[in-house]
Amino acid sequence: MLITLSWFPSYRRYRVASKTDPKSELSDQQWTLIARLFPWTDPTRRGGRPVVPPRPCLDRILWILRTGAQWKDLPRCFPSPATCWRRLRDWTKAGLFQKAWALGLRTLDGQGKIDWSEAIADGTFAKAKKGAKASETPSAARARRSWP
Repeated sequence: MLITLSWFPSYRRYRVASKTDPKSELSDQQWTLIARLFPWTDPTRRGGRPVVPPRPCLDRILWILRTGAQWKDLPRCFPSPATCWRRLRDWTKAGLFQKAWALGLRTLDGQGKIDWSEAIADGTFAKAKKGAKASETPSAARARRSWP
């Protein structure tokens, strides 16, 4: 029996990403702008577990921040949740996110895409103890009521 290559299934479907996989959070242009900030060395010939490149980890960190999902809920197509969390911890300590944000702002400002005359302030972080004013007496120091 003669079997030719035309009988074998096409491997094209294995080279194409799934339509259900989340898309990258960063465009290629954004990544090339900040890629130098995130250190990565090519794997060596010594062996061992290969190191995950920084872009997939950064994409997954941004996906977690955007969706509000838990680390354990990362889809299987992403790098390990522990790896992504560890990179988030290390990069935050090194101040890489702040540097990337500042670099993006400088780039947008250089292109004239930021209007500095407008600003928005969000006061959701300010403390308010049940809406009480500072001059009022605290509830524990009030006098007893006349009616029991």
